[in-house]
Amino acid sequence: MPKVLISDKMSDRAREIFAARGLEVDVKPGMSEDELIACIGEYDGLAIRSATKATAKVLEAADNLKVIGRAGIGVDNVDIPAATARGIVVMNTPFGNAITTAEHAIAMMMSLARQIPEANTSTQESKWEKSRFMGVEVTGKTLGLVGCGNIGSIVADRALGLKMKVVAFDPFLGEDRAKEIGVEKVELDELLARADFITLHTPMTDQTRGIIDAAAIAKTKPGVRIINCARGGLVVEADLKDALESGHVAGAALDVFETEPAKDNPLFGLPNLVCTPHLGASTDEAQVNVAIQVAEQMSDYLLDGAVVNALNMASVSAEDAPRLAPYMKLAEQLGSFAGQLTETDLKSVTIEYAGHAAELNTKPLSAAALQGLLSPMLDSVNMVNAPVMASERGIELSEVRTERAGDYQTLIRLTVVTDKQTRSVTGTLFGGNNPRVIDVKGVPLEAELRSHMLYVTNEDKPGLIGLLGTVLGDAGLNIATFQLGRTEAGGDAIALVEVDQAVPAEVLAKVAALPNVVQAKALNF
Repeated sequence: MPKVLISDKMSDRAREIFAARGLEVDVKPGMSEDELIACIGEYDGLAIRSATKATAKVLEAADNLKVIGRAGIGVDNVDIPAATARGIVVMNTPFGNAITTAEHAIAMMMSLARQIPEANTSTQESKWEKSRFMGVEVTGKTLGLVGCGNIGSIVADRALGLKMKVVAFDPFLGEDRAKEIGVEKVELDELLARADFITLHTPMTDQTRGIIDAAAIAKTKPGVRIINCARGGLVVEADLKDALESGHVAGAALDVFETEPAKDNPLFGLPNLVCTPHLGASTDEAQVNVAIQVAEQMSDYLLDGAVVNALNMASVSAEDAPRLAPYMKLAEQLGSFAGQLTETDLKSVTIEYAGHAAELNTKPLSAAALQGLLSPMLDSVNMVNAPVMASERGIELSEVRTERAGDYQTLIRLTVVTDKQTRSVTGTLFGGNNPRVIDVKGVPLEAELRSHMLYVTNEDKPGLIGLLGTVLGDAGLNIATFQLGRTEAGGDAIALVEVDQAVPAEVLAKVAALPNVVQAKALNF
């Protein structure tokens, strides 16, 4: 059974779930990088929070690792490109702490509005400075959401409950979704100009890094209040400090910082600043939720091939995995068929899905096809890294969907273009889950792809079958199945022969030398 390492402190529910699903699990929090490198090669799965650093150096030693599960949202501690290159799925749990983080953002906003932290300190120092702490109401104020995904939408719901107006900037927020959750979608500049409170709920990307800087702050109304419970670095701290000191920004509440742990920060000590030590996900409920989710997601992947909340490959739900399995096998076989016949540089790949196949989640199917296509040429290819490997080599991928599949209920056609030719191979499912090839290069034939196959292209002339059978018989190779197809009488013909053993090179050479044979290849599936 698969073996999983939990290398960070995590709710014991994660270990219990792994064990209940039949996985072997070790719990070793607090390891150094060298200690992790020394043992990581034993494991199929790695469950982490934020302390473990899955660096390229660590992943280089992870010979058996198939999945990394982050119990939480942020994956800054995982080298995702390195994981992808090694074919390791990286998952997170974006929904387990969404409510907790959203509630923390609302709490920070209320703390700013009523100066609660500083008033608490003053009161406990017996000062009773009632006139000093004049707050503002949030009712009727405008809240600007920078990012309106899962957490942002929960914040919006809570803010609307407080009778606030909510505007949101998010390039991925559709108009229909905005109306559904009761927010007004606006561009960033409009949000900056209108908002009384601004709260950030966007991931850290090249586009969002430093999104609230001096230029952005200059566009805000005087007295704006800024909350960041998302990622450190979204707000340029030096620019925020200047704005707080000038009074243009009336207050800021930060749960995250550019450098963490934030033990020495230029913002510290400002009277209009509220800080917490990255507590957004720090509730008992959230920690249990993310532990449960990461264990379930990793178990589903290792045992059933289901991919949920993956950051570097297409998702396949546990419900869809059994349904997609035969299609994925067909796609991989078609890719492998084309890959084993390809001897020159690949330029492009087109995958056509027709009939029932066109109704499916085709991203994992295309990844499986690319895995099959590239495996004969490259080492250590799987569904995770195949799309990246194809892209790195300049191989263009396109998908086509059509409703009709001709005489079949479902059909997948893979067409590869090399610098010398274009070749297509088409397959379908018989009986619901049995992959079969039904066309190769425009030549119709029907064959199951088994472990040892002999592929022969030839001119359609009498006598080939007998000569081919003689060569294989003399070599002691038993024929299991023999499938033929041709374009027309006397035209191009193809034979797909299943044999019980691998075809030796000397036998293949004899087949290639037979009269009217154009090409002979040994294929393995």
